[in-house]
Amino acid sequence: MSTPTAYRPVRMTGSLDEPLSRWLWLVKWILVLPHVVVLAFLWIGFFAVSVIAFFAILFTERYPRALFDFNVGVLRWSWRVSYYSYGALATDRYPPFSLGEEPGYPTGLHIAYPERLSRGLVLVKWWLLVIPQYLVVAFLAGGWHAGWWDTGLIGLLVLFVAVALLFTGRYHRDLFDLVMGLNRWVLRVAAYAALMTDEYPPFRLDLGGTDPGEYVV
Repeated sequence: MSTPTAYRPVRMTGSLDEPLSRWLWLVKWILVLPHVVVLAFLWIGFFAVSVIAFFAILFTERYPRALFDFNVGVLRWSWRVSYYSYGALATDRYPPFSLGEEPGYPTGLHIAYPERLSRGLVLVKWWLLVIPQYLVVAFLAGGWHAGWWDTGLIGLLVLFVAVALLFTGRYHRDLFDLVMGLNRWVLRVAAYAALMTDEYPPFRLDLGGTDPGEYVV
């Protein structure tokens, strides 16, 4: 049994689905359009909820649980679509239309609910403290768009994946580990900037499908 690793409030996991179709990635942009339409409305709600949560934390030091669960759900749904499409291309299983956790799906996102959040940090973390992380995320993702190709490093790596799938039918394991690590970084920053945790995201690339923030047996 391995020693438990350090606790992290944001944990993303994923397993590479094999075999993967050589050609399905060519049409996934069409297949995910229903998700993109729904997510467009959900992200409007996400930003509205974040504004409400800002004032709730400022006055009560608490993020209302129902609002927190909704925003976690939006991030979780977006990540599943990205994992299926051009954020990872790591599964051909169509993502469910769900805000909740889906244990049967090959990827998952969990953000621990904070009992208390700092009133002082809520004033500065989303725009000032996170600026260095925004610069990193801009390089990694370019623009994190569920269902559409990222323009940053992640998008370039996934393009390599797509070409490899087309000609060889294989997804190189080391490339999968790197793509997962980069997406994990982006999701940690997203949760911090969305006021969902006070723990500053680490400047660390945690590779692979198993998040080091979990207790691994």
